[in-house]
Amino acid sequence: MTRAVIFFFAFALLTSAAFAHHGWGSYDANKPLTVTGPIVTSKFENPHATITVRGSDKVWTVTLAPTSRMSTRGATEKVVAVGQDVSAYGYPSTVEKDEMRAERITVNGKTYEMR
Repeated sequence: MTRAVIFFFAFALLTSAAFAHHGWGSYDANKPLTVTGPIVTSKFENPHATITVRGSDKVWTVTLAPTSRMSTRGATEKVVAVGQDVSAYGYPSTVEKDEMRAERITVNGKTYEMR
């Protein structure tokens, strides 16, 4: 295989991952909200950890930070485990109903910055 062909496939692979990753523009920073309740599901995986939280009105999907950032800041997989009570402050999605991006979460009285 020539270098040009290898470069082409590497470039295609990297750019497809970038297109698959959503931007933060689909969240409304003008409408901050806080969702508080127990964590129903938790996925501690990249590109972002995700939890679902049973709020007072409905179940919310909460997009968190990349796992490396969360771990560095002390928000390990155990912190966002199913059954933990969480308060998530962030912005609602303009695309997906009942989804938000968390700026910070509080679990057991400790606040973790996601950004």
